[in-house]
Amino acid sequence: MAALKLVGIAGSFNRPSKTLALVNHIARIASDKHGFSSKVYDMLDLGPSLGEANWRKDLDDQAKAVISEIVGADLLIVGSPTYKGSYPGLFKHLIDLIDPHELRAKPIIITATGGGDRHALMVEHQLRPLFGFFMSHTLPTAVYASDRDFADYAVTSDQLSKRIDEVISEIEAFFPIARPALDAAE
Repeated sequence: MAALKLVGIAGSFNRPSKTLALVNHIARIASDKHGFSSKVYDMLDLGPSLGEANWRKDLDDQAKAVISEIVGADLLIVGSPTYKGSYPGLFKHLIDLIDPHELRAKPIIITATGGGDRHALMVEHQLRPLFGFFMSHTLPTAVYASDRDFADYAVTSDQLSKRIDEVISEIEAFFPIARPALDAAE
């Protein structure tokens, strides 16, 4: 049986990036706990055709391949940097190129990063409604991280780690972890 596929997309154009680091961190933990095969992309992986495309058919093969990975995932982790209380425009453009039925009922972990606490509700006021339009299942726990939660682009905050553990536990509603035979005997 093929492993379930987790795909992360970070709406960041910078490398290194706290947003990409956060999405990678969550993907690594989810893959270890649930056995997903995983791939994580950022906006640079989509290449230059994204900004020039009016329609998905206008994308180059590289960008089409990333979108194919996104829509073919069993679980998505979506992360966005926060600019002026929202996500970047090209990140939204990427999402606009996805047909709503392609994300219907797909479980999605929503995450965002920002400089400080002023942007913390971006996950609730921007990302959750965006994926609600697609009728996706955004997991109940959203993850927001600020600059103080990182050191050298690595998650260092205990509070953030606890929040990540909460959302990782919510994955089990969609993908139960196989229990050893001993659990079945109890």
